Amino acid sequence: MGRKNLLSLFAVVVAWFTVVVIHIVSPPNNPISWDTFGYYLYLPLTFIYHDLGIQHKEVIDHIFALYDPSTTFYQATHISGGNWMMKYSMGMAVLYAPGFFVAHLLAPILGYPADGFSTPYQVALVVNSVLFFMVGYWYFRKVLLHFFNDKVAALVLLSIFFGTNYYSYSVYSPETAHNYLFAYYALLLWFTIRWHQTFEKKYMVTLALLIGLATLSRPTELISVLIPLFWNVDSKKVFLEKIKDFKGKYRKQLMLFVGIMMAIGSLQIIYWKIYSGSFIYYSYVNPGEGFEFFSPYILKVLFSFRKGWFIYTPMMLFAVAGFWFIYKKNRKLFYPLFIFFVINFYIISSWSCWWYAQSMGQRALVQSYAVMGIPLGFFIQWIGNRKLVWKLLFGLLALFFIWLNIFQTWQLRHHIISGDRMTFAYFVKTFGKTEVNPEDEKLLLVQRLYSDNKPKMEDESNYNLSVLKEFDFENNSEEKSKHYTSRLAYAGQQSLMMDSTLRFSPAYKIPFKEMTNHYYAWIRVTVWVYPVHNLSETPSVIVISFQHKGKNYRYRALNISAKETRNKLKLNQWNKVEMTYLTPEIRNENDNLIVYIWNRGKKEIYFDDLKIELLEPKNE
Repeated sequence: MGRKNLLSLFAVVVAWFTVVVIHIVSPPNNPISWDTFGYYLYLPLTFIYHDLGIQHKEVIDHIFALYDPSTTFYQATHISGGNWMMKYSMGMAVLYAPGFFVAHLLAPILGYPADGFSTPYQVALVVNSVLFFMVGYWYFRKVLLHFFNDKVAALVLLSIFFGTNYYSYSVYSPETAHNYLFAYYALLLWFTIRWHQTFEKKYMVTLALLIGLATLSRPTELISVLIPLFWNVDSKKVFLEKIKDFKGKYRKQLMLFVGIMMAIGSLQIIYWKIYSGSFIYYSYVNPGEGFEFFSPYILKVLFSFRKGWFIYTPMMLFAVAGFWFIYKKNRKLFYPLFIFFVINFYIISSWSCWWYAQSMGQRALVQSYAVMGIPLGFFIQWIGNRKLVWKLLFGLLALFFIWLNIFQTWQLRHHIISGDRMTFAYFVKTFGKTEVNPEDEKLLLVQRLYSDNKPKMEDESNYNLSVLKEFDFENNSEEKSKHYTSRLAYAGQQSLMMDSTLRFSPAYKIPFKEMTNHYYAWIRVTVWVYPVHNLSETPSVIVISFQHKGKNYRYRALNISAKETRNKLKLNQWNKVEMTYLTPEIRNENDNLIVYIWNRGKKEIYFDDLKIELLEPKNE
């Protein structure tokens, strides 16, 4: 290594030291939570509870009661047949396994429950994750030193760690997939270099293991195969020659590569087949989220003050600019990195939840920073050959971006800025601030997430009220009018009688784009109910939902037979029932709002004057 590489070694040690010290000074509170809980759950269910299909849901309920990993068990879906299917694939569980098994050995010795979630398991997961970070950053340094001198490598190492949202994930939540996958990409780059230097089988095997495990962790990481595939390719002719070599002298290595990939992938397929009955199971069953490949959110991902990449991680402007200098100097390096970057960015921008929930910046791009470090190095290398004024300008900007990243990470952790509700106005109000004026919080996007999953309208005076639809059940030419009866009526001459012969009332449906020009609105549904039987015998539900291609998301139902509701209603008289609903993050503006009454009983019950109102924000 020699003295010439001491600067980059110092940069790595500084990053290591920062992560370790912060974890000692401020240890995380239950790292086995939220998405990580879903990734990790394979391990205790398999090796402790022997119930990967979760036939005994009470185990999960007990874990939630003891450790509170999330507000709901969204990490799995209950399917027909009684099994629960994991939302996330099992690759991360494989990477978590070393820490899990060490903790499982130590937990009873240390006097803790060997339940997969007690303190030893939490500590072991953090230690496991920090070690992965250390390995990843060490190999990241090795990759950088392959292309740059020690000074440039050190500047890249410091810029990526302190100047991007990778800092947030490595320092405060290293157990997330993004930290592990950063290490994966650093290793992938290094062993891609080694295979192209030596063409030895052991490096091909290593690449297969890396790509296989990454894909098993997040299926979209399969595109990482583009990096070794296009490595050293600068023309169509060279690419065809490389394919010819794979078919010829490296045929056995290629077959071994494919075999290892298939063996790793088969683990997930076997799980799907055993517990769902199908070889392929799509776990993202919520129609409200999914890929929109024909209308990606590119400009929002880049520039939105809600979660724009260049807004919250401006250091990466230099990295993107660096592709130009790679193109000018090294086409064989440009094509694999740029092709990967473009496709990866397009996939990330195509996800309907393009802000990727509550997080610091664009978290889905964090793992790609190991790749982006190379164009950043080319940019820094170019700056190093410019006049002093350019070097000073870059230095000042880089230091400002580092300060901004660290400070905004602190702001996020202290709830001064939001992880998913930011606006330009609120960004300006809180920029550089160490405390927030509660009045300014009105500038944030609407609050959608509550601990009880019941959004609340704070002040109705802030909304304009209009009526979307009224059903008075007086028009005998309407659909289902044969169930309109003059036997009882709250207003007018008729009401709707529902029994075993009518399960669903007339429904109201309208596309979001025709309903409002705002990004959200409240829906209020009121109906008058006349029960003539005990409400437990006439279970009826007011349903409000959005539909994407006919499938429901943000489905909400008010059960008027539920104990808390039926205790307020009186038999043989008219009772007013009201339900409010906050529109979801709309996947597509053509998605429909749908409102109706669902009668689940057999005995008659009467409804009248079903009114659907729209409340739109005045100052949004």
